[in-house]
Amino acid sequence: MSIMGTRVVRTEDPKLLTVGGTYVDDVRVPELTGAARVTFVRSPLGHARITGIDASAALAAPGVVAVLTVADINDLPPPPPPPEEPGPENVPLPLGGVWQEPLLAVDRVRYAGEPVAMVLTDDAYRGEDAAELVSVDYEPLPAVVGADAALGNESLLFPDAGSNVALTASTPADPAAFDNCEVVVERTIYNQRLAPVPMEGRAAAARWADGRLTVWVSTQNPQISRFVMAGAFGLDPDAIRVIAPDVGGGFGAKVAMDRDALLVAWAAKHTGRALRWVETRTENLVGMTHGRAQRQTVKIGGSRDGRVQAYRLDIVQDTGAYLRMTGFLPFLTSLMALGPYDIPHVETAYQVVVTNATPIAAYRGAGRPEATAAIERAMDLFAAEIGMDPAEVRRRNLIPADKFPYQSPCGARYDTGDYIGALDKVLAGAGYAELRAEQARRRERGDVVQLGIGVSSYVEITAADADGGETAKLDVHDDGTATVYTGSSAHGQGHHTAWAMLVHDDLGIPMDKITVIHGDTDLIPFGTGSHASRSLQLGGIAVHRASLMEASETDLELDIEGGRWHVRGDPASGRTWAEVAGHAGAEGLTASVHYTDGAPTFPFGSHVAVAEVDTETGKVTLVRHVTVDDAGTVLNPVLAEGQRHGGIAQGVAQALLEEFVYDADANPLTGSLVDYAAITATELPSFELLTSETPATVNPLGFKGIGEAGTIGATPAMQNAVIDAVSHLGVRHIDMPTTPERVWAAIGAARSRR
Repeated sequence: MSIMGTRVVRTEDPKLLTVGGTYVDDVRVPELTGAARVTFVRSPLGHARITGIDASAALAAPGVVAVLTVADINDLPPPPPPPEEPGPENVPLPLGGVWQEPLLAVDRVRYAGEPVAMVLTDDAYRGEDAAELVSVDYEPLPAVVGADAALGNESLLFPDAGSNVALTASTPADPAAFDNCEVVVERTIYNQRLAPVPMEGRAAAARWADGRLTVWVSTQNPQISRFVMAGAFGLDPDAIRVIAPDVGGGFGAKVAMDRDALLVAWAAKHTGRALRWVETRTENLVGMTHGRAQRQTVKIGGSRDGRVQAYRLDIVQDTGAYLRMTGFLPFLTSLMALGPYDIPHVETAYQVVVTNATPIAAYRGAGRPEATAAIERAMDLFAAEIGMDPAEVRRRNLIPADKFPYQSPCGARYDTGDYIGALDKVLAGAGYAELRAEQARRRERGDVVQLGIGVSSYVEITAADADGGETAKLDVHDDGTATVYTGSSAHGQGHHTAWAMLVHDDLGIPMDKITVIHGDTDLIPFGTGSHASRSLQLGGIAVHRASLMEASETDLELDIEGGRWHVRGDPASGRTWAEVAGHAGAEGLTASVHYTDGAPTFPFGSHVAVAEVDTETGKVTLVRHVTVDDAGTVLNPVLAEGQRHGGIAQGVAQALLEEFVYDADANPLTGSLVDYAAITATELPSFELLTSETPATVNPLGFKGIGEAGTIGATPAMQNAVIDAVSHLGVRHIDMPTTPERVWAAIGAARSRR
């Protein structure tokens, strides 16, 4: 019997719950004995010229090994300019070196937290004291905060560029697209800036010996990190070993090789010392890349019977001080702008602007949550305008099941789906009709605490970079055990459990005899890593392909339940895997796979959020959250539910609490967890997870991604619920986060208008 779909508990957890994980700062190996500690001197200002750096006081302090500035980086070429990202009718402005980000600030700083110098000390405690002794003279410049200020171009981050607009792109526009619509609604909304806040911040350790570099780094992509460092140092990749030990969360912000970690590796070479660096929480909040930060203008039009005929989304992407991902995030937003709806005409356009803020890069969902947030708010605005239930408006516009595969006018090809079925299932599971009846009763009574019901339907793209594929190697040993080497580097998803399940299902080897190894480029030289919800549908399929081992002959048969090979029709002739591997010789049985046949998949679902809102204080309480998240074939419900739980929590957090805020001078106002409102279990109910499986057709096991689905579906459902609770008072929209202050102010403004 197949183990697929079975609730198998995570094999990773006993170690994590007892002795704990081994993170970068926990690594104790001879190579790092006596390693010096790195402390970065970071700019306290958002925009300023650097007129001088005096490190003499710091160098005279006890325990200081060195103070390094950009003037010392004479043996490392500057990073390449940012790439021109793909996009519909892409219209890039000249990039070249104009927008280039230095490794350490050269003559000006462009965001609070930008590294200016590195202090190397014998221990971490002396590092913070010594860093304060480095005197940097700053000449403040006018700050650019937010999209509107960037578009105004009154102050330029890169004067040679002549503008703060780095990139523009659009699809063909039809001036008459909305002419025949009975109802047209237009509104500007904000998808606010977020900090990823992983449990483990950024960290790195490095040592050079005999011309070879070894780096321990908290990353989602050790092989890509090796590739980046090889290019930076002009080395053959074989001369670099990157090790990712246990990684305490990434959420996309640890996808690329971190620039500060690259500096740690450079400083280790420059000084001849082994080095360690672990950032503080405040350093993480201002130094690690942020996410989201889009100003969106939605325009939606249709008929009063609920059919949407046209939709337009205009985006201004605040990319922060430097172009870490250029236009890739708004490109993904544009690609998925249609959502799960069958809308005849869709237009998108975006501008990418630089501001005096921490650079923006991938954060759980990377462009897709922004697309869903926009279309789902637009659907609710349209429903309110025509006086129709928002769930019914969605049902009338969802792509029907008989239209798959569906070619979106935005350029995506949705593989499989049952969007109407998912909506109907979640409405039934939530008891939608009774919720609306209870809402009506509270409104009739004039209760202080009102009920809001928020609905969202979504589709997303996972493994958008499927053409890069993923690697796997399987060794079966002569003692009957097996070792899986995977290029898909885990940071909490449960790869050890999932990959062992796949091998057991294919070969019958017991799971407790299967070891999974990842995150070491000496053992796995090639791989792509974990991001974009790609792991199972690419890394898992690579493991599945390796497990087949091309060993099945026509006259042999594998008894998977017994884990034995025998001559077809003669079970008594069976041999165990240990015997077969022993017969194969000293190396046992080995199979290596680079799986490149995959393609993007399109998970989908619907969420219902039920919120109570105190109309006197603006306080919001999420009382229920019901979801259908369809990610194709489910390998292990325990792992899938864990991903859904985490995603829903982060989505709700954006809708209710989280926002990274700067003042008018680009000073961070939320630079610690005292000010940045990360969500906790206290604010969350038990989620009600309904099941649905619509297998993909682009891979042999029907897998789709699940890692970001909750974040994509939960955010607009929660925001819609809050607005719905007070819509009868005249409130039409509240930007995220829907804090008590914003809700209270919106109620007050609506009452004033009435």
